[in-house]
Amino acid sequence: MSHLPTRERTPSAAVQTNLVLVLQSDRPLTVAARFRLSGTRGLAIGRGPESGGIQIEEAPSGTFAMRVPDPWMSSAHGVISSSAGGWTVEDMQSKNGTLVNGRPIERALLSNGDVIELGHTLFVFRQAVSSSLGSRFVDASGLRPSASGFATFSASFAQDLARVEAVAPSPVAVIVQGESGTGKELIASAIHKLSGRAGAFVPVNCAALPKSLVESELFGYRKGAFSGANEDRPGLVRSADHGTLFLDEIGDLDPGAQGVLLRALQESEVLPVGATRPVRVDFRVIAATHRDIAALVEQGRFRMDLLARISGLTVALPPLRERIEDVGLLIGAILRRHCPDEAGRISFSSDAARALLLYFWPLNIRELEKNLTAAVALAKGGPVQLSHLSKVVRGALESKPAPGGSSAAESAEAAEPARLSAPDRRRRDQILALLSEHGGNITAVARALGTARTQVQRWLKRYRIDSKSFRQ
Repeated sequence: MSHLPTRERTPSAAVQTNLVLVLQSDRPLTVAARFRLSGTRGLAIGRGPESGGIQIEEAPSGTFAMRVPDPWMSSAHGVISSSAGGWTVEDMQSKNGTLVNGRPIERALLSNGDVIELGHTLFVFRQAVSSSLGSRFVDASGLRPSASGFATFSASFAQDLARVEAVAPSPVAVIVQGESGTGKELIASAIHKLSGRAGAFVPVNCAALPKSLVESELFGYRKGAFSGANEDRPGLVRSADHGTLFLDEIGDLDPGAQGVLLRALQESEVLPVGATRPVRVDFRVIAATHRDIAALVEQGRFRMDLLARISGLTVALPPLRERIEDVGLLIGAILRRHCPDEAGRISFSSDAARALLLYFWPLNIRELEKNLTAAVALAKGGPVQLSHLSKVVRGALESKPAPGGSSAAESAEAAEPARLSAPDRRRRDQILALLSEHGGNITAVARALGTARTQVQRWLKRYRIDSKSFRQ
């Protein structure tokens, strides 16, 4: 249970600094929260009653205390405070010590994205988040997501999801952009549920549509229309009548099929193969892609008029490495979905939980889900140990990046992943993922990052990445 003084003012939208309690290894489903550090002089963290939740108290001096139900914490374990040089974390001579990015520290200057470990509880430090966050403290139960996939402690992502929720009941077309495994279909399904449309949610894998069968797959066919057409089939578009047609990986749709789909969108009707009269159909379109569609239009690989038809609201799903503060929420959702009867009894060893937060998840939520389900099966009812996780995830503990500073990353030696600070390692992984996605095209990577090509080239040099090795 938490309590705060009623005199607290609601902040206006501004740059904020936050501490997110992401995961408690002993009780991964019960404890998660976000605390706004901005506007405070500091936050002391220590052990609270095991039977209660997180408790927040304010002192007259403008400092706060957070009590966490973690028996492995000391009563006065550590303190996070602001100084002229930035935010620091200091161990208060605790019994079990304080770690930052997997390394024991006595005092460390914090950087955005640093993982802080006190007892069996892991936090993520977030800085330079531009948002109006409302209450100073909110726990997972206070997020109140309107649909599955909408719970997040990331302030910027929460803003995007609020826009999605606002347009969900309307007929506005939506494009969901994001790397593979970021949950595009989950968000699309959530939009459909919030829309109130009576029809079905029909997913279509555009990359898998055979060129010769596009029209019959999308629009259906009449019995006898061709060899093997032994019965009438409605097709995917008519199956979404009064519902939602989810066009997954629309950037991979064959150019000929793009024209066929455009006609259906323009006329709100389809002509089944073998039919003589078109059939009216009422459907809402949600498209998803991991590609830069604007770049595909420039290259002549995607029709501009089709893009205009499917463009209403565009939402970009961040890769998991950019919303590491949500790992605890995602772990809870995955465990409840895959093992609902056992989820409340599942726990993690400290090093397993640490690895889950320090690994950068290049394949995103899908990779997290596969690792978790396998690890739980291997644990056979006991705590999930580091050995139960995949080799690549275990490898996150071998590098143990130093806390607090990116100065080391500016040197040539820091180009090796093991020696980079946490924020630089995340940027490096992001660049690697984008290079793979865009076949080594530096201009496309710069566009995706919203930066100049020359900046990407500087990063490639710093991180010792050869873009030519990604060319297809």
